[in-house]
Amino acid sequence: MEWKTRVTETFGINYPIVQGGLAHLAYADLAAAVSNAGGLGQVTAMSLPNPERLREEIRRVKSLTSKPFGVNFAIGQQRRPFEQMVHVAIEEKVPAISVTGGNPKSVLDMVKGHGIKTLVLVAARRQAEKAEQLGADAVMVVGQEGGGHIGRSDTGTFVLTPQVSDYVSIPVLASGGIVDGRGLMAALALGADGIEMGTRFIATKECVTAHPVYKQAIIDADENATTVIKKSIGAPARALKGRWTEQILEIEADKNGYESLKDYISGEANKRFIHDGKETEGFGWAGQGAARIHDIPTVEQLMKSIINEAELIRKKWCIS
Repeated sequence: MEWKTRVTETFGINYPIVQGGLAHLAYADLAAAVSNAGGLGQVTAMSLPNPERLREEIRRVKSLTSKPFGVNFAIGQQRRPFEQMVHVAIEEKVPAISVTGGNPKSVLDMVKGHGIKTLVLVAARRQAEKAEQLGADAVMVVGQEGGGHIGRSDTGTFVLTPQVSDYVSIPVLASGGIVDGRGLMAALALGADGIEMGTRFIATKECVTAHPVYKQAIIDADENATTVIKKSIGAPARALKGRWTEQILEIEADKNGYESLKDYISGEANKRFIHDGKETEGFGWAGQGAARIHDIPTVEQLMKSIINEAELIRKKWCIS
């Protein structure tokens, strides 16, 4: 079956599936594998220490695939400037960039006129409308089911996706709780033009920086295995439950503020779990869709599985 949507046409990919930015995890091996399998893979820029390391990672992706890929800029929680990193993406002529976690205006302004396609992650209709006004080529709509940073409201993907789709004219990708072909077809039925997946791509063989303990925790997860932290500082984010997140929630309940939290929610605490497997000394992001993840395939196997399942549903709909 042909999988032509506004997302595939805009980004020059075979399937309307985009890999999330995945801080400290989305590097060349994963990005290239997703792109080679027909989706849009991405490299996480702001998890890299400097512009030259980003340049090296971009060039490594190019050595592994001739297909389009993206670079993600998670700018909302950064304590360092991102402009030099964006300049590298422009100089390297990356096909696409995405902006998450902050006001995308400065990044979108920087890449205008360079032929780079742009995506913006949003968690509300108003944010999507603003992204369109600023010139974004597509928006990724994340509901409360998603892993990592999510919106401040409790709106789920099932409600948010059609709400945004009805109010913007640019392509929309649904994100949050989507891990398979059923999720893809549900997103399309809700008015989206494709999907973005994060947690599902962590549990793949090509996500080489994710520790086996982290991947196993995702596989072992049920629908109650995640919790939302950082609400008290206005930056809610969904992570796997564990001793570390329990401590975070206790600190938040005492309303001690960012200074008391910062060591617990730092990138170093995140990496202790996701890179080193020390699940009692850190935390790992994951969405509620982890409950539907039961294996660790290659990216190619995963993409084929998603598309095969979606095509069976399409055939069933046509027969009905």
